Amino acid sequence: MPRPWLAWLYLALAVAGGVLPWMANLDYMRAYGSSFDISQFVQLANANPAAQSLSRDLLIGASAITIWMVVESRRLQMRHLWVVLLSSVTIAFAFAAPLFLFLRERRLIELEQQG
Repeated sequence: MPRPWLAWLYLALAVAGGVLPWMANLDYMRAYGSSFDISQFVQLANANPAAQSLSRDLLIGASAITIWMVVESRRLQMRHLWVVLLSSVTIAFAFAAPLFLFLRERRLIELEQQG
């Protein structure tokens, strides 16, 4: 049973997931130059065992969730998955995953009202 409050919680997490990583990205650009050097970013993300752990955790978790998002969006006939997938690489996965959950919850509410 879909819960409307849950959709809004997911949306709030999406906002936080967009803002907080980008605050760190802006700090990175201030510290290492105004251009976003992806190779340097990846190198720093693997600079020590703690960073490697977080990077690998994100890579594996985000890969699994992205596959599920594609499968689930097809199952529920959701529209605009491309926006979620694009935001995952342009904003942050921490934004895209809760955004998908928000859109999914809204779709479940829509399907329940139709049925």
